[in-house]
Amino acid sequence: MTFKQLEAFFWVATLGGFVPASEKLHTVPSAITKRIQELESQLELTLFDRTERTARLTDKGSELLAYAGRMLALRDETVLHLAGQVSGTRALRLGVTEATAMTWLSALIAEVQENLPHVRIEPDVDASVTLRDKLLADEIDLMIVPNAYDEARFISEPVGEVELVWMCKPGLVEATQPMTLAELALYPVLANRSGPGLILERWFKKTGFRAKVRTTSNSIVPLLSLACAGAGVTYVQWPTFRHLCDVGRLVRLDVKPALPPLQYAAVYKTARAGEFMTTMVTLARATCQFSDVLPLLTPSKRTARGASKR
Repeated sequence: MTFKQLEAFFWVATLGGFVPASEKLHTVPSAITKRIQELESQLELTLFDRTERTARLTDKGSELLAYAGRMLALRDETVLHLAGQVSGTRALRLGVTEATAMTWLSALIAEVQENLPHVRIEPDVDASVTLRDKLLADEIDLMIVPNAYDEARFISEPVGEVELVWMCKPGLVEATQPMTLAELALYPVLANRSGPGLILERWFKKTGFRAKVRTTSNSIVPLLSLACAGAGVTYVQWPTFRHLCDVGRLVRLDVKPALPPLQYAAVYKTARAGEFMTTMVTLARATCQFSDVLPLLTPSKRTARGASKR
């Protein structure tokens, strides 16, 4: 068994095909095929199901994938150690969504600096669906996102949760509260099509809620802006955006049944499992708190009136 064989196997399994694996390893598909065949011959195992059009792992192939990832990671660590680089700074490419970036990302970075001084965080703020693709492509090492991605090649560990609520412009909804989902369905919904939207779409189907979706976005900010303009109702993280109710821009709707809490998870590839990721997950759990920080960026009613007079 050689590292070239293991690399070929790992990337075919991770990227889902022989062609993308060959592009990743800067070779031709036939070379990847030969390495996989040699590996299967040496192990006397079938690692991929040839009856499928895609590169689907057999049960034994799934078992080997975790070991292959660890062996390749250990090889890389050994090379770095022998080159004298282990004592230097280690970069962690961390993907987060905007809700985390606006609230507790700074606290997490501070905890990493204190507990892991040799680690340098390189944040990547994006929609969770995009971060998932970046994680698969090895463009990031770890992502903290709504827990919507249950895939065999990922390890997903819960780090916290946040309350979700319905909000709209004052006066838009005239129904007596509390209101039912059927009553809410009369109004346009401004929907998040990334992590929260993926999770709530399943909940909507389960509860029979047929939302009249008018606008979708991967970003919270345009949805809130449209909600403030009276374009419809939307769902947001309550601790983060409750100040918009305090200053009269939005109101919280009392809808029964209430939305489920939004679970957040630290997600990374199975091949990256180890003590370092365990430590990062622990630090994330210790700092995960979607506190209200946007008042620092949003003027109060008095300030807004004063600015308009000037």
